Amino acid sequence: MFDGLLANIERVVVGKSEPARLLVVALLCEGHVLIEDVPGLGKTLLAKTLAASLDCSFRRLQFTPDLLPSDITGSHVFNQQTAQFEFRPGPVFANVLLADEINRATPRTQSALLEAMEERQVSVDGETMPLPRPFLVAATQNPVELEGTFPLPEAQLDRFLLKVRMGYPEEDEEALILSRFASNDPLPELKAAAAREDLDDWREKRGLVRVTDDVRDYLLRMVRATRDNPDLALGASPRAALALYRASQAWALLEGRDYVIPDDVKKLAPPVLVHRLMLSPAARLRGASADSVIEELLGSEAVPVEAE
Repeated sequence: MFDGLLANIERVVVGKSEPARLLVVALLCEGHVLIEDVPGLGKTLLAKTLAASLDCSFRRLQFTPDLLPSDITGSHVFNQQTAQFEFRPGPVFANVLLADEINRATPRTQSALLEAMEERQVSVDGETMPLPRPFLVAATQNPVELEGTFPLPEAQLDRFLLKVRMGYPEEDEEALILSRFASNDPLPELKAAAAREDLDDWREKRGLVRVTDDVRDYLLRMVRATRDNPDLALGASPRAALALYRASQAWALLEGRDYVIPDDVKKLAPPVLVHRLMLSPAARLRGASADSVIEELLGSEAVPVEAE
């Protein structure tokens, strides 16, 4: 079923198999994804295609400096016919929410997503309402154009399970995009490859994927090494360790295994950790990056060789 789901996504989104797999990993872990790349690479299309492939509701919200928290969560509106206030849900009440250019909204508006992302609920005027399941926030941001943007606070970055980069397509992939989208958009004709109910079964299977003590200790050494690294002013949190653990389970499940191997941890470490680390001033002056620090850690930590 995973192969069918990914093949269905690739009927619309060309050459983005790894970003698609990472979004499925986030769904299996009930996490959220921060997609960072330049415009025009298919960030919105990927999120919409994933929702359509799972028969999930999709809402897109353009983040701007004048966006208010109530524009995300919804608000109570007075109904003159019934003489009562009625709650009108905002776009956050969807299975897949695309928060487009999330860093263009003010910190106050960005914080409106914190409760939704962590607790799967929204509180409005003292009333708490649960969000639908599955619930995935796919937030995008442009790494090039920084004018008029507000950096995401560390508390919010830590709530994103993964950070995904789309990347430019290969030459043959770009030619396929031109031919596939030349006459019409294939997305409206796309049929679901799985049902939302299947995700409950998949999430249960993800939790049963075995992680041996050696692989768990390797994962923990990786996370704890970020806290003692002189190039980092802020290392990975215990939430990051749990995110890497769950993401490695989900990746193993996508690979058709019921156990995690060290390569799963190495594969998921960059997208899980890179946005959670803060470089020290000296490291920034040297031109270092969080990616280079993670790559160095991956090369320095001893890999368990007898892990199943």
